[in-house]
Parts: sequence; structure tokens; C-alpha cells
Amino acid sequence: MSLPIVAVTAGDPSGIGPEISVKASTDPRVLAVCKPVIYGPHRVEELARFVTGRVHPDSGRAAYGAIVSAVNDARAGRVAAVVTAPINKAALTAAGLPWRGHTELLAHLCAVDDPVMLFWSDLLKVALATVHIPLAEVPKALTPDRLRGVVRTVARELPRFGIAAPRLAVAGLNPHAGEGGIIGTEDRDLFAPVVAELRTEGLDVTGPLSADTVFGRAVRGEFDAVIAAYHDQGLIPVKLLSPGKAVNVTLGLPIVRTSVDHGTAFDIAGKGVADPSSLVEAILLAVRLSNERIERVE
Repeated sequence: MSLPIVAVTAGDPSGIGPEISVKASTDPRVLAVCKPVIYGPHRVEELARFVTGRVHPDSGRAAYGAIVSAVNDARAGRVAAVVTAPINKAALTAAGLPWRGHTELLAHLCAVDDPVMLFWSDLLKVALATVHIPLAEVPKALTPDRLRGVVRTVARELPRFGIAAPRLAVAGLNPHAGEGGIIGTEDRDLFAPVVAELRTEGLDVTGPLSADTVFGRAVRGEFDAVIAAYHDQGLIPVKLLSPGKAVNVTLGLPIVRTSVDHGTAFDIAGKGVADPSSLVEAILLAVRLSNERIERVE
């Protein structure tokens, strides 16, 4: 049986993306399960056209072009999955592009309204109810529809990862999940009714739970995944517990897409010392998910 072809985007050419793309694509564990194809500038002669270690609009445009090409090939069935190296939001902005990150751009390219960002690691799985927005805007963005959609998507998608009946926890927005309205009313007035409604649909979801304990409870096996209210609430425990090993998965897309759990690391770009571990894990998970998707279709 032939190995699946996986598109690996090289990310921002001013950062470590090209380096880790090459390293990961030649890793024996990767080559044993797929045929990786790198999209975007990654060869020495190609990278000579770009600045190293700082934001530049040319780098933003190049990263964008690689993503567009890879997604188009995935949607056309020419590749089994898309795995992305890190891009830089400031470089996208400098290039005049309106998207703040991969998730928003992928939603646009795939004509999807509400994709969900999930961080997958052996110890902890965390989905984000809100993504790249200022902290001050989080309460307004956490609408009942958004929270319902994220929980439903996670519950629907986790069986692809081998979790047949997901046990989900919703982390509260406020300290101690609001203490019944004493420390903020969002958890009492918004989160609790949505969770109760979803439970009537048959979903195994609990919350809102205090964020200072819920991640530990998940690690100990009480929950299969946690829905975090905002970006850093969910990413801090994931990166603390699984540095360089977590994988960013976009749920709700018509294609398989995974990515690293880190940024462009301009400070070490071009030095040859970047660790490709997270990208290797992202490719391996993408192959696993694409194989499961093919089996379901057949």
C-alpha cells in the first residue's frame, strides 16, 4: 500500500519554519508513514531572498502563498493532510493580509465559519472557545452559540482520535468559575445554562469548573478534554506539561490540518539549532487522522 502524501508548509521564511520543515521531513519516523512534500521557501538559495530573524512583509506573503497552495491541494485530494510550520502574525499584517493566524485563514480558505483549535498531547487535550483576540474582548466573544458550537464540535471530532465517548469539561472564565456570581456573572449566567442544555442532548460535559483545578483533573483521567475560555488559559498548562510535544489540530475543517505548538522563534532563526519535535508529532498525528478519515469514507 502506498504511503499518503502530506503537505508540510515551511511557515515564515524569516523564522525557524524552513529549518524544522526540512528536519521533520527527513525524520525516519515520518518517512516510515508518509511522503512529506514541503510547500514554500526552504532551500538555502530560496531563503537567501528573505531577511532572517525579523518581521518582513515578503516573508508574510510567502508564508501565505504556501498555505493557500497546500490547502488547495488538500481540498482537491492531491495530498492527504496539511501540516503547518509557524507563521508570524505581524508579518501577515505587514503584508496587508487580514488574518491573525492559521486558524482564521484556514476557515476562510475552506469556507468554514467556526473551526475549533485543539491542542493534543498525551497528557492533556485542550480546545479553545476563543482564539487570537485581546483578553478584554473575550467576554463579548463567548456567546452561547459560540460555546455550544465549540463543545459540539469537540464531542463530534474526538472519536477520530480514538476517544469513542468523550468526557468534556468546560473551564470557567472567572476565578473559581465565578463563585456563583460573586466573582463575575458570566459563568453562572452563560456557561452553566449552555452546559445544562448540552447535557440534555446527551453530551458528557461538565462545568463550568474552576480553571485552577480542571486541567489537573483532566491529567488525572477524569476528563478526556477541557474547553478553555481563552487562549492563554488553555495554552499555559499544555505547554507546561508537554513542551515541544503538543500538536495544534484544527477541528471542523473539510481537510486534516495539524501544526506545531510554538512560534517562529526569530531569536534562533538561521542558527541550525531549532528542535523539530513538535512538527514531527504534528505530521505523525496528521497521518493518523487522515488514515482514519479515509477508512470512514470507504
